Amino acid sequence: MGKVWIYDTTLRDGAQGEGISFTVEDKIKITRKLDELGVHYIEGGWPGANPKDTEFFAKARSFHFNNARLVAFGSTCRCYTEACDDPQLKALLDAETPVITIVGKSSDFQVTRVLETTLEENLRMIAGSISYLKSRGKEVMFDAEHFFDGFAANRAYALRTLEVAREAGADWLVLCDTNGGTLTSRIAEVVEAVGDVIGAPLGIHTHNDAELAVANTLAAVEKGVTLVQGTMNGYGERCGNANLCSIIPNLMLKLGYDCIGDDNLRLLTEASHYVSEVANLVPNPHLPYVGSSAFAHKGGMHVSAVAKSSAAYEHVSPVAVGATQRIVVSELGGKSNVLLGAQRFGVDLASQGADVRQMAERIKYLESKGFRFEDAEASFELLVRRTQPNYAPPFRVLDFLVLVEKRKGDDLLAEATVKIDVGGQTIHTAAEGNGPVNALDAALRKALLQYYPTLGTVRLVDYKVRVLEDSEGTASTVRVSIESSDGEHTWNTVGSSTNIIEASWWALSDSLEYPLVTWLRE
Repeated sequence: MGKVWIYDTTLRDGAQGEGISFTVEDKIKITRKLDELGVHYIEGGWPGANPKDTEFFAKARSFHFNNARLVAFGSTCRCYTEACDDPQLKALLDAETPVITIVGKSSDFQVTRVLETTLEENLRMIAGSISYLKSRGKEVMFDAEHFFDGFAANRAYALRTLEVAREAGADWLVLCDTNGGTLTSRIAEVVEAVGDVIGAPLGIHTHNDAELAVANTLAAVEKGVTLVQGTMNGYGERCGNANLCSIIPNLMLKLGYDCIGDDNLRLLTEASHYVSEVANLVPNPHLPYVGSSAFAHKGGMHVSAVAKSSAAYEHVSPVAVGATQRIVVSELGGKSNVLLGAQRFGVDLASQGADVRQMAERIKYLESKGFRFEDAEASFELLVRRTQPNYAPPFRVLDFLVLVEKRKGDDLLAEATVKIDVGGQTIHTAAEGNGPVNALDAALRKALLQYYPTLGTVRLVDYKVRVLEDSEGTASTVRVSIESSDGEHTWNTVGSSTNIIEASWWALSDSLEYPLVTWLRE
């Protein structure tokens, strides 16, 4: 197959997604990561629209790009204004990018009702803006906004906007499904019709309002489009834009197109998560290819099959996109889940003759009591290791006591005492805290740090409590999930009980035992 150019608009269209706000430094970080990934065009924003984008382009002048070309985005000149006198086009040129994308109306409804001008004036604006930018030595893309809606309403006029842009020198004509409601079969039909009459390279820009942005993009490529616009993780206004993290591997692995190269494709998952982190959004675990659940196997039959061949339930190798296969341990799994799960951390239960079925039943029992191990892999690993005949726990809890007292005129006082055994030595400590769980954490750490000072690097990152049944009111079973980190590793533990303090204790003690039996004990 041929080559397809990748155009990323995360920094402009993606930033229009609800809950996303990039700083200038964020935009710089993402730009460097996208260049590393190997995309061909990076749309940096709309210079002149806000101080942030103007500052970004000023800083970007000193960038060295290994793969990408930086793009400034803007609209055609204003109605009844000459392109050379338009301040917005001047701001685009001042950005000093090698590529400029101009958006213009290709729908007669949008021209007369939204832009409130004549059809002829809109054509003049398109032609004048593009020819002016071309005269200044720029590569110019024309984003034909609302093209598919415009084509349905007035085919001749929609095509005329493309013809005018092509005659003015546009290097790419990008067909936009701006409202995101066009069905895939219609996208294919229209792109094929355009290709028959317009002799210029075509691009596609789709939105996801009908959950079809990726499918529509692929259909357009199969009908001759050679440039695709989209965003990382599908970020964008309303329901988002076409997700490049799905489009790129589909083009390369399914359709055989040349996009960013196999080596760069293996950077895709890391790049997806990096952009999520910079955007201060939790990565969507259910995204195809790059989500943490994309190659996760939970059902016992599935796990048994992938143990023999990953192709049994994986449509591509996770390695191709920089992802990893995960075996999820839960009450829905069986022996295979436990065996493969243990192998992930170097324990071969089969060779030890361990009673794996009994262990699987133990997991099912615990999950019936509110534990959940599929997202608490550290607690699962400890559960397995504790069955090993040579396992020596780094500490044993003898007892603990938590007191919460409200004194007249004072704040609540929380105090915990903990008694543990470390190597035959009994340590008894007490600590106050901001609530009972924090007091327990402080008391346990106070005791352990005497023997394991490296635990000083461990921090609780997240603490969540979920009520599993509300029928019992305050006596309901709760699940406590804790995420911990030492700055390099991150792990998750779980506890469950009708007593929130006990549930917290299970998760908390696991969160400190786990690093000691893996990497911190030495």
